[in-house]
Amino acid sequence: MVSAAIALAFLPLLLTLLIRYRHYFVLFYRAVLLRWVQDLVTGMSREERVYQYVLTHAIAGDPDSILETFDDWCTKVEFISHIGPKKGIILDRLLKEHQPLTVLELGTHCGYSAVRIARSLPLGARLYSVEMDQRNAEVAEKIVRLAGYDEDTVELIVRPSDEVIPRMREDYGVERLDFVFMDHWKRCYLPDLQLLEGSGLLGQGSVVLADNVIFPGAPNFLRHVRRSGLYEHRVHCAMLEYIRGIRDGMAELIYRGAK
Repeated sequence: MVSAAIALAFLPLLLTLLIRYRHYFVLFYRAVLLRWVQDLVTGMSREERVYQYVLTHAIAGDPDSILETFDDWCTKVEFISHIGPKKGIILDRLLKEHQPLTVLELGTHCGYSAVRIARSLPLGARLYSVEMDQRNAEVAEKIVRLAGYDEDTVELIVRPSDEVIPRMREDYGVERLDFVFMDHWKRCYLPDLQLLEGSGLLGQGSVVLADNVIFPGAPNFLRHVRRSGLYEHRVHCAMLEYIRGIRDGMAELIYRGAK
């Protein structure tokens, strides 16, 4: 009887928490529980499942169709964390404004943002996309090639970002990066930005765009950006892709040049 009374006493608190944090419970269900079940049932990774869906529903050689099919799957079937269509508009706009010729993407995952970047690049531009997970990189390679982009436009590099950045000159002949898109492990944002600064790959006017700086968040990265004096910067407020009610943001940095 006492236990039942205690349970009833905590019921209003439990209901309040469920209502207040319902969006996070939905995210946990879609991103963790559902993924775990589908991995067991299908014997494939989530990234392989989305590739099969894109392969059978999208139009090969049509980047817009590839992205729309991706968005449809992520909205209706399973959750995958990538930039998505709404925040993607910010990325599209910046690429069209700055017309970068050499772009570095950190965190290819399964190729969504690589396709999104490639379709906005000017003729002759090149994207170097870095992914440390071999299985994800294999899926991304298929997605990018399905969209119609060859290695002269999009080169996938399967190595950790902290190994790639210091060797961009030696291994890839890159002297300057016009645009960097960060969407990999958030704990890597700050050390990788500092590697970019120290390598001299950022020139005056180089743009760095970092996703998910609010959720799950990159506070040390944002603190460095504000305190370093190296950047003009702003945070674009947005919502987490494919999930309602969770605030997120993208940090846009323009490199002023070393002091």
